This record gives sequence, C-alpha cells and structure tokens, in this order.
Amino acid sequence: MDEFMGRRGVYAEIVLKSGREASLRWGHPWVFSGAVERIDGDPSDGDIVLAKDAGGRALGLGFFNRKTDIAFRLLTRDCHRVIDAEFWRHRIHEAMTLRRRVISSQTDAYRLINAEGDGCPGLIVDVYRDTLAISITTAGMEKQRSSILDVLINTGRPASIYEQSVGRSRRLEGLEERKETVYGPSPESPVRISENGFVFDVDVKNGQKTGFFLDQRVNREKVGRLSRGAAVLNCFCYTGAFSVYCAAGGARKVVSLDISKSAIAQAAHHLSQNGFSPQEHPVLDADVFDYVRDVPDRFDIIILDPPAFAKTKRDVDRATRGYKEINLQALRHLPSGGLLATFSCSNFIDEALFDRVVAGAARDAQAEVQLLSRLEAGPDHPQALGHPEGRYLKGLLLRKR
Repeated sequence: MDEFMGRRGVYAEIVLKSGREASLRWGHPWVFSGAVERIDGDPSDGDIVLAKDAGGRALGLGFFNRKTDIAFRLLTRDCHRVIDAEFWRHRIHEAMTLRRRVISSQTDAYRLINAEGDGCPGLIVDVYRDTLAISITTAGMEKQRSSILDVLINTGRPASIYEQSVGRSRRLEGLEERKETVYGPSPESPVRISENGFVFDVDVKNGQKTGFFLDQRVNREKVGRLSRGAAVLNCFCYTGAFSVYCAAGGARKVVSLDISKSAIAQAAHHLSQNGFSPQEHPVLDADVFDYVRDVPDRFDIIILDPPAFAKTKRDVDRATRGYKEINLQALRHLPSGGLLATFSCSNFIDEALFDRVVAGAARDAQAEVQLLSRLEAGPDHPQALGHPEGRYLKGLLLRKR
C-alpha cells in the first residue's frame, strides 16, 4: 500500500468487487459500473482515478464516469504515472512511430490515433494529407482536449484540425456535440488525398465517419488484386474506393450501387479522376436490397460493405436479418468460383454471430463456400488484444464452389 502513497491526494480511487478485476488483468481496458464496490474520494465524471481490486492492489489509472455503463477506461497500468502533457506527448509519439512503419509513401491518409487501440480511450485522429480530423467521445478525453490539441499541433504540424465530435457515444457520456475547425484555416473542401497512388477527394466536414473509410485500405488492395477480368458488383459503394481498386486491378466491368445521390456522384468522380470511365464502370442510384433481389446478372466478385445495421443492442435481431438477406442474394448471383467479400462494421454484431449469419445465408442459398481469409481493419487501426469490442470491422472473403 505504501508504494502508492505518492498518488494519494492526486487521484481518487475506485475499488472493485471481489473477483471483478479478472478481465482488466487479462487485458480488457474497461470496468463496468456493476463491478465497482465503492468510490474513495469524490471524482467528477471524466476525472482520472486509480482502480484497485478488493484486496487493495492497484490495477491501473484511467477515466471515470458515473453516467455510463463503462465506469472506468484504462489509460495505463503504471500506477505511479501522472497523466500530464508529457504522458500525452509520449503516447502520441508512439502512435506516430507505428504509422511511419506501416503506411506506404504513396499514402497520405490514415488513422493516427485509434482510441483504446492506441491507449487513448475516446480519441480518434485521422490524417488527410495536411489536415487532421479528430473525434472525442468520452468525458475523460474531453477534459484532456487542450493537452491533446497542443501535442497534435506542436508534433504533427498540421495546416488545419477539424473536430467532428458527434454521435450516440458522446451523448451517453453527457457531452454536447461539437463540429468546428479548432486550429488553422477551415479545411479546404474537399481535401485531396493519395491512397496507394490513387486519388480521392474527402469531405472532412460532412462525410461519413471523418470523411473516408480508412479502415478498408488493405481490404481494397486485396480485392483489387483478385479482380483481373472479373465482373464486379460493389454494393453500398459510398465514394467508390473499392470500385477504383477493382477497375485498376483489371476488372472488365465494375457496377457500383448506393442509395445516396451524393455518394454515387463521388464514386463516379473518383473513377474518372483515377482514369476509369463511369460509362464502362457504371455507378447506379439503387437500393441494394432491391437490386440484388431483382437483377438477373451474375458477377464474379460481389462486395458487401454496408453501413452499421446494428447501432444498439435492440437492433441486433433486425440487423442479422438484413445481413442474412443481402448475403443470401449475393451468393445466388455468384457463379461457381465467384468471390464474396462481405463485411459488418456493427459493434453489436460480433465475429462469431457474423459467421453464423453468413453461414446461414449460404445454407439457404444452397451454396457451398470456402473461407479464403478473414478481413479486418489495417495496421493503422491497432486494437488491444484483450478488447474484442475494438474489432468492430469484421469481414470474410469467401469462394463459392
């Protein structure tokens, strides 16, 4: 107990119920509210606290919030640390060092900070050339916001930083939403980026997520390399990045679908900007469910990358029906030897459930399929090994026999 006297008076403490520290010890970064036995001190929501087990042994320092089911989010197991500007400088430097190792020189758009995966719960930072797009979703990170911005400005030297801190997670933490330029001039719109030598124009202010699906970069590369001579159907195409990679991979035809008129305009623009004709590779304003149910054509490769169907636990049953239907119809439109790249980005659909849903779709389609590989976010989206919730993007690359 004496070894932690230096932290007394600095941080309040939470003491967990007997046996409820196991997941934290095994690498999970969260403690749920039902695991907390008592609070010593009077921490405010978003304050840093020292977590202890029932025997008084220190477990780690992290953010505390009474308002949410997740009462504690781990920052460090080094209980002697003070969480100050130097702490954040070191953590962000670590993240930058990793990205220098895993991002190619032909790419200037990537995720720099991936929340718990980089030891920064509630913080997302995406790089778009010389613009940073940030999102803060926890009360703890909100209290560290000025320190984080200082480090990003002084270390990353961006031209602009645009904050898009919105969504359900932020509201659950008791925070108001914020969308504004927080440093430098308002970002030019769009920001032109390069990904593996392809160009895309990203709307960091109004686009989905922070403007671009950076997490699919390695999956676009993989599917693109398999596309030579193929007829490809890219469902939920958004800005058409998968379509560009497949056209560049030698696909004889890529059909891109989205129900959003702005998305299909961007997809057509990106095909054109990368040297491909939207006439040869049509981009269609269509509901994917209707299209795959009714179209008579067959395709050699079908890509299913829908938006999150399950945004809450209550959505799971409806979402699984949606995932099953689109995978069932996709498999019916594949010939023998055809490939299906299918994804879920729903946090509430775990990998095992997604596997069962797709397997059920294959059974109902009377299709025998081979699993060629599992698809996931790229290495600029690291995850804590003991934090399965961080693996939100789940994908399967399947071959129909």
